Amino acid sequence: MSEDDRDDKKPSLRPSAAPSNKKKKKKDKEEVQRELRELTKGEERPPFDLKKLYLRGGAVVVLVWIIAFVVPASFWWVKIVAAVVTVAAAGAAIWVKRYLDKTQAIGALLKGADTEEGRKEALARLESDFKKDDTTAVIAKAQLQMQEDPRAALATLEGVNLDKVMAPIAAQVRAMRAMIHLTIGEVQEARALADKLDLGKQQEPKTRAMFATVASEAWARTGQAKKAVDTLELFNPEDDELAELRAQMWRARAFAYAGSNDMKGASRALKKLAEMNPHLLGMFVGQKKIHPLLEREAKQMVMRLGIVPRKMVRQRV
Repeated sequence: MSEDDRDDKKPSLRPSAAPSNKKKKKKDKEEVQRELRELTKGEERPPFDLKKLYLRGGAVVVLVWIIAFVVPASFWWVKIVAAVVTVAAAGAAIWVKRYLDKTQAIGALLKGADTEEGRKEALARLESDFKKDDTTAVIAKAQLQMQEDPRAALATLEGVNLDKVMAPIAAQVRAMRAMIHLTIGEVQEARALADKLDLGKQQEPKTRAMFATVASEAWARTGQAKKAVDTLELFNPEDDELAELRAQMWRARAFAYAGSNDMKGASRALKKLAEMNPHLLGMFVGQKKIHPLLEREAKQMVMRLGIVPRKMVRQRV
């Protein structure tokens, strides 16, 4: 093997010849897809214990009927109340069963959509097997589209009427839209959505952490870095319970610390991302609305790791 051949196999840090527009666009798209997959990937959750729910609901209904038979006959309305409670419980049980069946079916589709062909098949099934106004299916569709075409995912989510869906679903849609805007560098649009997220009302720890992370990145990149730092430091990115959010949380911290002129903190956040996947550093290189010191630190880290940086240029609209 010649010396020239050996040199070709080494990771080069020298500027290479400018690629063709077609090749460059393909690389940019691949970078965006990789970033979105890292930010949106989750972990498999244990199945919901429907039997336990039925037992608890049944116990309540039995207790209501015991009370109805114990009270004097003159209180005839108590038995009507018991009947209404029974019908309502039965209706709720049927709704929960259908909802869980639907979410499990959608979860199975998403689980199998880890390839381009799998995503196409899952998108086709979501279109054919679920109603167009089914918000659970709409959110799942957007999750798949985010990995290929963020603009298409935004269009899908923007089709959800936030005034007509339940508050938790509206909040989830806002958070997803804000995250996509942040990923493609549209920080003002993300900030407008983030300001409407009520973090105090989120009881589920992972949901609260996810909303806080998205909102904090939006704040950090629009002039409120201190507020972002104070919020992010309420959560531990290394907590095993928040493992699926780790990349997002360190990303937000990098922006927040840089915005607060804490470059040691920003560098620490970048190192954590590099440990997970060095390609995650690409989200700070060549994007718009990136703190210049943060971008410089990311570039230096990329060079030290021996990775040829490939600029992430925003997709054309």
